[in-house]
Amino acid sequence: MSADSHSGVTYAFELRGVSQVRAGRPVLQGIDVAIPRHVITVLCGPSGGGKTSLLRLLNRLDDPARGDILFESKPITGYPVTELRRRVAFVFQTPVMFPGTVSDNLAVAAELAGVQNGKFDEQANQAMRLAELDPSLLERPADELSVGQKQRVNLARALMTSPEVLLLDEPTSALDPQTSRALMKTIGVLSEERRLTIVIVTHRVSEARKYASHAVVIRDGHVVDSGDSERVLDGLPGPNAAADATPDADATRNPIGDSTTNRTSNPTTDPGTDPTIKRPGG
Repeated sequence: MSADSHSGVTYAFELRGVSQVRAGRPVLQGIDVAIPRHVITVLCGPSGGGKTSLLRLLNRLDDPARGDILFESKPITGYPVTELRRRVAFVFQTPVMFPGTVSDNLAVAAELAGVQNGKFDEQANQAMRLAELDPSLLERPADELSVGQKQRVNLARALMTSPEVLLLDEPTSALDPQTSRALMKTIGVLSEERRLTIVIVTHRVSEARKYASHAVVIRDGHVVDSGDSERVLDGLPGPNAAADATPDADATRNPIGDSTTNRTSNPTTDPGTDPTIKRPGG
């Protein structure tokens, strides 16, 4: 793993000269930034600035047009996609549920992780508890859950692969303030107790100030500041905006590339874990 020899900080990701183009328009330009391990990092800045575009690069939902990305000091392209997405889980802005029960939804991720049938119940119960959901919900039809419960099931599903990294794209944007605060508290607990590396796109600067240790501000496709969250966020407006509360244009492209290309699939079928795995009934 890479480390800053002066501070002793180690990095999960390093982006070097990374640029991205979408529909002929540059959305990221010459990004040089490092994401530290075992802490919460927030990506913030004006809408359309490139936050979600950057997040999607970290488990290869997209690949950059130019530049290099290192994960644990190795080129990210050197990892098999399925392995990478086991280790680096993605929770999308809008919770997506498969038909069936909550247990059926967790089984999708269990297949990716290679969880043995005899251990599924134990791991599913653990994932539910980590997401602060009652395991009794496992047999409930997924479409009967509240939006807040669905987002927590998405979080539990991501945890089924025992990831080292969680990528969360505005996980609280569809939630009311009370539910949002509760979910962020859960994410904070996961960071502290499980020593996960967590990267969150957010417009809610108040949340970022409370939970993040590291912050990256992205504007017009450029990183304009990064470092200690208290220093970086001090000059940003609050409580709920780095510019406005409209999602990034590409944040709504809930979607995913297959294991051999970066074609996108039907956004309603994305489990927030990995597009290469077999879907229930498929």
